[in-house]
Amino acid sequence: MKRTRYTNYDDIDNRKSFSDMLRWFKERRAKQKDLSTHIPHAKEKQVAKLKQNRSNFSITWVGHATFLIQMNGLNILTDPVWAQRMGVQTRLTEPGLLMSELPDIDLVVISHGHYDHLDFASIRKLRGNPTFYVPTGLKSAFTRRGYKKVVEANWWEGFIQENETVKLSFVPAQHWTKRTLFDTNTSHWGGWVLEDLRSKRSVYFVGDTGYFHGFIDIGERFDIDVVLMPIGAYEPEWFMEASHINPEDAIKAFMELNGNLFIPMHYGAYRLADDTGPEALARLHKEWERLQLPQEQLSVLAIGETLWFERGE
Repeated sequence: MKRTRYTNYDDIDNRKSFSDMLRWFKERRAKQKDLSTHIPHAKEKQVAKLKQNRSNFSITWVGHATFLIQMNGLNILTDPVWAQRMGVQTRLTEPGLLMSELPDIDLVVISHGHYDHLDFASIRKLRGNPTFYVPTGLKSAFTRRGYKKVVEANWWEGFIQENETVKLSFVPAQHWTKRTLFDTNTSHWGGWVLEDLRSKRSVYFVGDTGYFHGFIDIGERFDIDVVLMPIGAYEPEWFMEASHINPEDAIKAFMELNGNLFIPMHYGAYRLADDTGPEALARLHKEWERLQLPQEQLSVLAIGETLWFERGE
């Protein structure tokens, strides 16, 4: 039976040739990069408070694209990956929370099937009995491993939780996916908008994406407060730009979304491309200052740092 192959919002083709790969590897060998400077960890983790919290809204950056989001009594994880290796590369920075330090997880949202966003070895160790929200085409990867609470989502689909206070919506991204030699783009990719239906507060977990005009459409459909935006794995840009947004375009997307708070992610944990975490942050700060954007709208978290939002904030 022929398998469905998913495409991008604007039919952007991410495929690269063998000669493109050779060109990239040749360029990489010629570059000198400082891999000794790492993204810092939080000076103090708030493990006990996070485990006890069932009321306040909080966001904790575990590292890469993994966040613990606490909203209306629900513990939500994005793309849970604690893997120490990614291919031949060793993890550059340790996760901000140990898996044993997590509270019981209620919901897990997955952006796509790449190994740095979907790691079943990590998922097996999660506390609690979570429901998994995954892009269309990925459900079977969960059910054949014995997971029963799995919800598959198409772009723009929304799901209201049992407590009727949190809504999850799957939104487009510009990317691709592959886990084996033969399953390229047989599952979809995207981001998740988490809405607190009581306070109207929201978080947009962008996932993995290149810049695309879909950000304008997402901003028109949702009132977005917090944007968890990728800024890394963009170099060389001639190779990566269709799939990985650079820091300057990440800010452009944030402005098109009309978000209130920018939290960068997807940098500093794995060397997926030629840029480094400090380089990505430096470009982000430089562009933020060039545009004279309000500093209070940018929150660069240390690994393991928790941002707390008081009621009504």
